[in-house]
Amino acid sequence: MTINNSAFRTIGFVLVDNFTMISQASAVEALRMANHISQQPLYQWKVLSSDGGPVTASDGVTVHTDGSFYTTDQVFDWIIVCGGLNVKEQCNKTLIQWLQRQAKKKVKLGAICTGSYLLAKGGLLDGYSCTIHWEHMASFKEEFPKLNVCNGLFRFDRDRLTCSGGTAPLDMMLDLISREHDRGLSADISEMFLYDRIRTEIEQQKVPLKHTLGVTQPKLVETVALMEANLEETISLDELASYVGLSRRQLERLFLKYLDCSPSRYYLKLRLQRARQLLQQTNLSIIDVAAACGFVSTPHFSKRYRDCFGIPPRDERLTLHTKSMTLQ
Repeated sequence: MTINNSAFRTIGFVLVDNFTMISQASAVEALRMANHISQQPLYQWKVLSSDGGPVTASDGVTVHTDGSFYTTDQVFDWIIVCGGLNVKEQCNKTLIQWLQRQAKKKVKLGAICTGSYLLAKGGLLDGYSCTIHWEHMASFKEEFPKLNVCNGLFRFDRDRLTCSGGTAPLDMMLDLISREHDRGLSADISEMFLYDRIRTEIEQQKVPLKHTLGVTQPKLVETVALMEANLEETISLDELASYVGLSRRQLERLFLKYLDCSPSRYYLKLRLQRARQLLQQTNLSIIDVAAACGFVSTPHFSKRYRDCFGIPPRDERLTLHTKSMTLQ
């Protein structure tokens, strides 16, 4: 194991309300274990909030911080914004302007989970490759169409670092530690955490269908991938079957056997799930949401949406707005 004694790093974790606890803790624990195993203070970190007070995570746990990011005089090598639920409500000028000032000082910036949204809002991901949690991917791309958004677990791009969230920050930090020291230290950390495999930044966020459903049918997996890639301009069932080298009847039997539904019903479900994300996470009109999910008729979209989720699209958005006002 090789330790780079000159690679001491100070990292600031900025917490916003409803941040995801597992993501932030995964990142910090990797740094703590690096110090423990090396028996050297390789990393120092501080947890910051807007006013220096405690912050409540999405699981309801209150976390005490080391101070306010706005008044701290600490010089950081990295500043990582930790997001979570309702991130748009945490998007305030004070935080954005402070992050912009840090970027001008050549401080490296990172984000975990929906923290990527806050960096993007400040123009701090322009010209960079980045990622965000898959649940927010569609709305993120819709709001920031010029960004180079990837579906990887995390992404290093020069002085920017973004991570999808969940347990992926552990992989991200192990990658960072490997870059600054060596793989041996990262391997030792993963062993201490009983973590059997360190994932790379090129690995995809969503677990492949063959793993989630125990499906080993490559034709089925390929068909679902085609569906997911063509939600706005849908592909007919005959075309899907042709692309994967099956007849329509063979494809229908495959879906019924492994997914217990028809291909058209599965495709519709994917489109409606995307529509729900856009309704909840963007300000797109219902007409635009319908079009973005392959529906040419808004009334037809509303009926299908209600059949699937129990409420029409209009009420979905009103319910979300009411909850937001209650939280405020």
